[in-house]
Amino acid sequence: MAAFSVPPVEVSLSKRVQEMVLHGEEPVGPYICRSGKDVGENEDIMSTSPVPIIDLNRLCSSKISDKEREEELEKLRSALSSWGCFQGIGYGISASFLDKIRQVSKEFFKQPIEEKNKYAKTVFDFQGYGADPVPEHGQSLDWSDRLFLDVFPEDRRQYNLWPQMPISFREVLEDYTEKMKMVTEITSKAMAKSLNLEENCFLEQFGKQAQLAARFNYYSPCQRPDLVLGLKPHADGTAYTIILQDDVGLQVLKDGKWYTVPKDPTALLVMGDQMEIMSNGIFKSPVHRVLRNLKKDRVSVAMFYTPEVGKEIGPEDGLVNGDEAKIYKRVKDYAETHWKFYQRGMRALHTAHV
Repeated sequence: MAAFSVPPVEVSLSKRVQEMVLHGEEPVGPYICRSGKDVGENEDIMSTSPVPIIDLNRLCSSKISDKEREEELEKLRSALSSWGCFQGIGYGISASFLDKIRQVSKEFFKQPIEEKNKYAKTVFDFQGYGADPVPEHGQSLDWSDRLFLDVFPEDRRQYNLWPQMPISFREVLEDYTEKMKMVTEITSKAMAKSLNLEENCFLEQFGKQAQLAARFNYYSPCQRPDLVLGLKPHADGTAYTIILQDDVGLQVLKDGKWYTVPKDPTALLVMGDQMEIMSNGIFKSPVHRVLRNLKKDRVSVAMFYTPEVGKEIGPEDGLVNGDEAKIYKRVKDYAETHWKFYQRGMRALHTAHV
């Protein structure tokens, strides 16, 4: 493993991106990750994205006919097999509550730096306020600040890192966590049924103590959006990630082209590496990134859903037979392996190949 470039990166991380913007500073050094070769005319970007929209209510409601349910399941399978992601609606969370989680996110990041620093992390920690742990030598930093918190199981919560302001933050996040547990159950069952598997098979692989972690992202405006990215290209090492946006900026890579995921205030975007492993390669895990804007800031909330600690996962038996060779092996704590490669600017799926 390459050595950390600690001194220059540590200096950069000691000042948050929001603080840099406040003082009129432009991106320098490790924040610069782009150049003329991958922006402008040479960057193949589609302004609108046909990322499929899946109505999860149609997959679990008793009021829906079998034909309608089968049609939606086929649509789900197609989305995950081609795009590796979908925008979910009809999951039982009101638009007004989604506005609440966005609002507490914005209120937290709009506070003075002294208040946010009460929950600051070191450059090597995950939980807390700041930026991701220091990447390895030669890897760029993201033009964003974040607050990362483990939220389930409850004994993983470090409440000393949960903001006391805004006052409603803890209550809203605890409520959001319970709602996300419901969404992951509905989604996991739907994914299984779309593959003609027993509906609880993925949930059993994840385990009863499957982990949830919330990442609140704040993307400051940038005077040089041609040089930086809010989040550099990557795939998620989770079972899957559920992303709530407040505006456009997230892009998904498909067939060599970047597609911008459109703004939908009620849609949750779902994607992740471990579902590719568990589906034996039928589902895909897409590379994605976040662009910066010259004038506008934005927030997003990502909920990372990961198998319980030490739980081994692998392709479902029903997907491996005489006609279908086993592509992936069984792995344990894949998210940790993923992170080691992410720090080098690489993907980790090859480590799970047979």
